Amino acid sequence: MVSSTAPFERRVVFSLASLYAFRMLGLFMLLPVLALYGQDYQHANAFLLGLAMGAYGFSNALLQIPFGVLSDRVGRKPVILAGLLIFAAGSVVAAMADSVYELIAGRFLQGCGAISAAVMALMIDLTSEEKRTRAMATIGASIGVSFSVALVLGPLLASRWGMASIFWLTALLGLVGIYILYRVIPAVQQPAANRRDAGAVLPLLWSTLKQVDLARLNVGIFVLHFVLMASFLVLPLLLEHELEIARDNLWMVYFPLLVGAFIAMLPFIIVAEKKRRMKPVFLLAIALLAAMELLLMLAPDWHFVILPGLFLFFMAFNLLEATLPSWVSKVAPAGAKGTATGIYSSFQFLGAFLGGAAGGAVLHHYGVLAVLLMCALLVLLWFVVALFMAPPRYLASILIPLHGRNGEALAAQLRQVDGVEEVLIITSDQTAWLKVDPRRIDRPTLTAMVEAMPVAGG
Repeated sequence: MVSSTAPFERRVVFSLASLYAFRMLGLFMLLPVLALYGQDYQHANAFLLGLAMGAYGFSNALLQIPFGVLSDRVGRKPVILAGLLIFAAGSVVAAMADSVYELIAGRFLQGCGAISAAVMALMIDLTSEEKRTRAMATIGASIGVSFSVALVLGPLLASRWGMASIFWLTALLGLVGIYILYRVIPAVQQPAANRRDAGAVLPLLWSTLKQVDLARLNVGIFVLHFVLMASFLVLPLLLEHELEIARDNLWMVYFPLLVGAFIAMLPFIIVAEKKRRMKPVFLLAIALLAAMELLLMLAPDWHFVILPGLFLFFMAFNLLEATLPSWVSKVAPAGAKGTATGIYSSFQFLGAFLGGAAGGAVLHHYGVLAVLLMCALLVLLWFVVALFMAPPRYLASILIPLHGRNGEALAAQLRQVDGVEEVLIITSDQTAWLKVDPRRIDRPTLTAMVEAMPVAGG
């Protein structure tokens, strides 16, 4: 682990967060404009535009875990560099597209730059254990900010310079990411010892997939991004056709709705995390998302429901987007957080792909209301799945180097310590992974027990 001061770690976290944000900004900018401007592409129809919307997610879902594993072998920065170059190349292909098929190819190529897992691993390498939760929260917040900025900036760019301008800016942001990677983010002097938090471990994939509550959370992020992509194939149409808001002015609608939704969400986040009421808040957000999809089905007859419906849609989406990764980190088995996060990200991007493709197909054959009904039914199914989830335990992870000690003997003793909930010994890494209740654990006792264990051959 790199020795670091607080200013060093702040520099690392904010530079990595900006790397995430710039990349996601370019991707999110497409959401509010493709349904409106996509018909200008040759051979375009609703199904193919939906496929273009989701193509990025398909390639990203396929390559997310392989890129993360590759970064363990050849280094973080070379993999991230390759991903950013591929992402920029895909943006150029999309910017130069005349037909919807070329647009789909560009979006697919963008997704082949699947660097999220490698960026997260680099963050693990460069931050200390005690700062890691805050670092991950900062990166998560940067994605939320980029989503809000993109929904405002996308319509502004498209209305003035066309769809191509969004992709040219996206390519430029990819190159800015390369500058940040090599001129701002420090070099890794020594990779993190805790690779199991840093990325997916292939032997753990199957056992992690079978963990029931993690599977339910994977279903959740799949549905959330399915609904996001499918909904944005119809939401801009409702604003333009039902409320008769000019395309040039859509950003003025999105901006106050997004700011208000973000502020309205914050008290619920505080209740979920600080008051440890995550499951009730989670279920409320899912129910709200389903209700808003159903409410928006009334838009052709009751135009006044559109803006309140969008406000509550954004509020529910942002609340779920913030809650889901936090819950994943809480329920991931000891030593499997990186693997759980990699699987979770793959389901997220797979949901984006199928949401775009299925949403486009349903819109093409059955219209706007059918898309909203499909989304509502899917979210209601998610609500039923989530009902059976156990509330998350608020446990902390501790990594203990073995330094030649007998791992199994130490594990037997550690399991007797009050507050220790899980112990996993990784003999090949000479580490012990613990999940502990921070309110009950006596860290001095834990440290003394480990130090008292004799070292083999000592």
